Amino acid sequence: MAQVDTAETAQDAAGGRDTGAETWRAAIRRAIHNGSRPGPWKRGPVLAALALLLGLSMLLHAKIPNWIGNLGSLVETFLPWFGLFIPVLLAGALWRRSASATVALLLPVMVWLNLFGGLLGDKSHPGGDLTVAGHNVGADNRDPAGTARDLAASGADVLALQELTPQARGTYEKELAKAYPYHTVQGTVGLWSRLPLSDTRPVDTQMDYGPLAATKPVDTKLTYNRALRTTVATAHGPMAVYVAHLGSARVNPRDGFSTGHRDRNAQALAAAIAADQNERVVLLGDLNGTMDDRAFNDITSQMRSVQEAAGDGFGFTWPAGFPVARIDQILVRGVKPQGSWVLPATGSDHLPVAAGIKW
Repeated sequence: MAQVDTAETAQDAAGGRDTGAETWRAAIRRAIHNGSRPGPWKRGPVLAALALLLGLSMLLHAKIPNWIGNLGSLVETFLPWFGLFIPVLLAGALWRRSASATVALLLPVMVWLNLFGGLLGDKSHPGGDLTVAGHNVGADNRDPAGTARDLAASGADVLALQELTPQARGTYEKELAKAYPYHTVQGTVGLWSRLPLSDTRPVDTQMDYGPLAATKPVDTKLTYNRALRTTVATAHGPMAVYVAHLGSARVNPRDGFSTGHRDRNAQALAAAIAADQNERVVLLGDLNGTMDDRAFNDITSQMRSVQEAAGDGFGFTWPAGFPVARIDQILVRGVKPQGSWVLPATGSDHLPVAAGIKW
């Protein structure tokens, strides 16, 4: 018995030594593993870099060059949507438990709020001396009569339409005649008004500001017209109203964001407005671009966007089914925007816009 007890004691002692060695080895492995894991400030360097890149892209959007496929204008067109990347990066930062990425996200958050935070609230005010509205009615609109009735029911005093076709023009004139005794159509744009109109003329947005400008004949005829200017006689005095439909913007693999035609139109329109002697000026139109786009700097430097001044939200207008950009604009000079809103959809691929203005 004594010999058996001695053997068992020896085995227990050997097992204890083995267990102790295993414990030490496990502790060493844990220490090595913990030492090799980066701390919270070293985790997620790619996420942190992406957050900084996002913030700088929004902060310095005006510095992004346009000579690479009009990249700068493309970024500015969809600039508000850059904010969607913030929660995506935040989810990645929390999953990686990255303190550096979380802190880096403060930059895009602050920049986005500085750029667009003012659009999140309702800045409209009750009242107004005049209501104006504009709508690209769409050349493919299958129900121009219904569109005309909807627009007449909006209560606008002045109504600007773009993309009028010869086939649909008569329908709009018939349906809007009762609500608007005064109207003018110049090419593919028109204006209907409850108040008298005068000094109506087309605006040449095809003007060439390049090297060939000096060779353009003074009496060149417009092959088609996409802009007009008229004077509305209000109770507070005359108000110049411009209606415009600028050239389209397209994205294609060869040219990138193609806006050459639109940009030339915008430059010509800005020059016409700058030369207008009327103290009060309103521009209604499908400008095929957002007011963040640098292409409209010559216009926004002399006029205010009613959506930015007195709107509620972003006021996206295109495409009508799921609007992603506000390309249908109302801008004013010499009058005060009281409110800006988007009207319900019609048969067009654009949404109508309206605004109340006050002297």
